[in-house]
Parts: sequence; C-alpha cells; structure tokens
Amino acid sequence: MTFLKRIGIFLITNLLVMLVLGFVVGLLGLKLENLWGLLIICAIFGMGGSLISLFLSKPLVKASYKVQIVKPGVSHPKIAYLLSAVEAMAAERNLKTPEIGIYNSKDANAFATGASQNSALIAFSSTLIDRLSEDELAAVAGHEMSHISNGDMVTMTLLMGVVNTFVMFFARILTVIIDNALRDDRGGGLGYFGYMLVIMVLQNILMLLANIPIAAYSRWREFKADAGSANLVGAAPMIEALKKIAVAYVPEKRTDSYALAKINNRKRMSLFATHPPIEVRIQRLQELL
Repeated sequence: MTFLKRIGIFLITNLLVMLVLGFVVGLLGLKLENLWGLLIICAIFGMGGSLISLFLSKPLVKASYKVQIVKPGVSHPKIAYLLSAVEAMAAERNLKTPEIGIYNSKDANAFATGASQNSALIAFSSTLIDRLSEDELAAVAGHEMSHISNGDMVTMTLLMGVVNTFVMFFARILTVIIDNALRDDRGGGLGYFGYMLVIMVLQNILMLLANIPIAAYSRWREFKADAGSANLVGAAPMIEALKKIAVAYVPEKRTDSYALAKINNRKRMSLFATHPPIEVRIQRLQELL
C-alpha cells in the first residue's frame, strides 16, 4: 500500500504540472510539439540529479558526517539496546535491519537516509545518545523506521525530481517569452548573458514557490513518522524524547540537504518550514495516549 501511495503522489504531481503546462501553452499560443525536446532534457537533468543524490545518499552522509557504523556486540549499553530495538522494529515491518551509525554533534538529532527500504541508514548524534534514555532512543528509532517503511526518502526524491524538471522547463519557457517580447524589427532581445541571467533568476523564484508544497508534505510526513513511532513503542517515550530534543537543540553552522531529514529542524515556522513546531507534534502525540 505504501508503494501505491508513493506512485499515486508522483502521478498526481505530474498530472497537476501537465495541466498547468497545457494551460500555459494554450494561453500563449505555443506549439506543444516544439516543447517536448526541452521537457525531455529538463527531465533528464531534473530527475537524474535527484535519483543520483538518492543512490549516493548513504555513502555521502557517512563521509560528510564521519558516521561510525555500530557493529553487533557493541559494549555501550544504550547503543546495544538501540541496535536491538531497531532489529526488532525491522523484523516487525518485514524489512532488512538498517545500518545504525553515530556521528559527533552538539545537537540532539537523528535522521534516516538510503536508496530503498532495505538499504537504509539511521544516524544518531552523539548528544542524542547521551541525553536520551533507552526508551526515548527507541522512540526516535521508531520515528526513523517509520520514515523508512513509509518510503519517505524515495517519495521526496520523486517529488523533488518533478519539481526540478518543471522549474528548469518553465524558467526557459518564460525566458523565451520575455526575450521575444523585447525584440523588434531591429533586433534587440535579452542577448546571451541576459538570457542566462533571466533563466537563473526565474529558476530561483520558481524553486522558492515550489518549496511551499514540498515543505507542507514534509511537515505532514513528520506527523506520520511520530504516529508510527507511537504505534511501535508508545506515544509517551516519543513525547519525552521530543521534549529533550527541544531543550538540547543547538543550531548547526553547516547547512545541507540532510537537514530536511532530521527529526528536528527548528527553522522559523512559515510556509517553507519542513518540520512542524515540536509543541504541536507533542500535542498530536498526547492525543494518542
């Protein structure tokens, strides 16, 4: 069912974009057959870049965060308990046990990554391991396992690929329209450098707008992952874990694509926020008690 939902979201997104494309083509009197080549090129770069990032996500995060993979037989009691809990959760969801890794950070955080449900990594910060109890760590692991079993990494990749494709596509279409509007019998137009500059500006504007629905979906999946954790280990440990994570929050200087995947990303609440406020997440979990 998760796979069907993921495909459904992908198809609906494509349908909506194609409807917008059809409207723009009709409104501007463009010939659709002349646009397919451009659309295919944009899809190759847009979808291709997202898929490459997905398949390289696990090795890249290991190198970027200097993740230390936990091996069976680890002596640290909390980490040993965490490994055992993740193994049990994976068995319950009929999934291959994800790799468990620890990375050094002053921020109490965790995230999951990987190209598929059976090739995943859950990374926990050293501060999270120190601050949380065993039950609370299991709750965080349940949150990340829910992301994995729901296929959130793949779904976000597909959505970002679609967004990248059509942002590139529409930026170029709009640039051609602007260029043609500035031309007259004596020539004119944007010129090569103007043309490229307008494309870059439009791509940034369109990407900013496209991030609004992507962020809304990201907030929704955080609620779903919290509920998944509550289903696996109970709502109370997840509530306590979120309270401690909020207190131990330390803004990291580095910004990368993995901030979207972390269990807590405390940006100012807005249309572009990828995570709901922790207070709201706790309130939702309290309703499950």
